[in-house]
Amino acid sequence: MHRVLRDASLLACLLAVATGMNVAQAQQTQYPNRAIRIIVPFPAGGTVDILPRIVGERLSKKWGQAVVIENKAGAGGNIGAQIAATSAPDGYTIFSSSPGPLAINQFIYKKLQYDPAAFVPISLLGVVPTVLLTRKDLPVANLQDVVALARKKDGVLTYASQGNGTTSHLAAIMFQSLTKTKLVHVPYAGTAPAMLALVSGQVDLLFDNASVSIGQYRGGRIKMLAVAAEKRLELAPEIPTFTEAGLRNFESRAFIAFVAPPGTDPAIAETVSAAVDEALKDPDVRKRFAEVSVIPQGGRPEQLSAFLKKEIARLRELIPANSVSVD
Repeated sequence: MHRVLRDASLLACLLAVATGMNVAQAQQTQYPNRAIRIIVPFPAGGTVDILPRIVGERLSKKWGQAVVIENKAGAGGNIGAQIAATSAPDGYTIFSSSPGPLAINQFIYKKLQYDPAAFVPISLLGVVPTVLLTRKDLPVANLQDVVALARKKDGVLTYASQGNGTTSHLAAIMFQSLTKTKLVHVPYAGTAPAMLALVSGQVDLLFDNASVSIGQYRGGRIKMLAVAAEKRLELAPEIPTFTEAGLRNFESRAFIAFVAPPGTDPAIAETVSAAVDEALKDPDVRKRFAEVSVIPQGGRPEQLSAFLKKEIARLRELIPANSVSVD
């Protein structure tokens, strides 16, 4: 009798263990089964914050789970990147990054508290072309006028930037290299003060993200002379590309990409990537991207990996050669 009871107890334990294992396995395969957070390493309101909110809405509807945006700003995006890099690699943390944390900061900071290459690629949400802007009363009508004036007033024309090592700063460096001109750098602490300086006439030029500049341009407060893209902007089709304006090989863009903490299962990255691709095909999402002059991208993790390698290779050549640093 006792033996029968012992055997029954052992069988019950084995069944309990097996059931527990099956439940755990089901929980792993039924991803996601709880809320997902997207870490944005900059304050709310900018393009790098707007895009994950748009895509996050679609992911939430698809999965029936909350997608929460957490803004962790500071140190050029490094604070948010470090938080993301040390988060559990369980698929429930996504890092939404602009070029800084993934491609630029490794060259301008002496030391990072995270390894950009260790993040697991998910998807490239969109690309934001750089545009050349001038103050309203600068006596130029096109890109070639700017080049001619910069050569005439060698080392006199000023340009604002969002800060040392930002996309706007690096774009100006590339412009000077390609045109054999010399401009005076006036760094600001972000896009808003840099744009204010241009609008108020304190500086002559600004290389900025198209998404930020359209409103000021449409309002007649600044001039927009060229866009660094293969095609003209939908919201400003009258503005030529840099190639059309006579300057080839000018590459400058911001981007927004989803990556996951180091160690995240590639299968989860694939799942999220496929869902992002689906979201980016939605007409309403594409319309909302176009409203902020962002070109939707998408693609699989390996495509994002290839894109980042290309960006890093380009910046590795540009940044050290011009001694760009924030330390």
